[in-house]
Amino acid sequence: MSKEEYLKDITEIKDMMNKSSRFFSLSGLSGILAGIYAIIGAAIAYYLVSTSGRDYLLLNGKIFRFILIDLVVVALLSIISAVILSTRKASRNNETLWNSASRRLLVAFLTPLVTGGIYIIIKITSHHYGLTGSLMLIFYGLALINASKYTIGNVRYLGYAEIVLGLICAIFPGYGFWFWVAGFGVMHIIYGSLIYLNHDR
Repeated sequence: MSKEEYLKDITEIKDMMNKSSRFFSLSGLSGILAGIYAIIGAAIAYYLVSTSGRDYLLLNGKIFRFILIDLVVVALLSIISAVILSTRKASRNNETLWNSASRRLLVAFLTPLVTGGIYIIIKITSHHYGLTGSLMLIFYGLALINASKYTIGNVRYLGYAEIVLGLICAIFPGYGFWFWVAGFGVMHIIYGSLIYLNHDR
């Protein structure tokens, strides 16, 4: 076996190992849509609060419940879009959406995210909600970094950006809403566009 053939075999084995251990069918377009959903949801929340006659929320108030519904709708739309578009991309790549790599990705992503979600709920029910936006950004960033080893590696850079925004948000808690918009809206659109241009097309 020549040196060139040997190197080719090694490269093919490496590619096979990558495909079996990483999920490459994440859709950039789903990231763009998630950012758009977040901005629309934030605009609705801003309108609800600004027309409520007060600049704060009551946990047992009607506006707070509407905003929770708003957040749930944004999350559901983002998840549905990601599943549909990633399924289409996986089909084009002759892959299945639900495989060992995607399962590992999901577990790695959800572990910090669910932990952070529970912690935020505990803080809110204890009437400590001043850093909610900051905590959401930080735990989401940690979830992205943790999941990046099972998918496109540069997902971790989005995670780093979210964490940095979350930490800055902790310094300026009065601007939490705008940092939330920047992290979940603008950053998703930018990152989704980069993935779409560099991988999807």
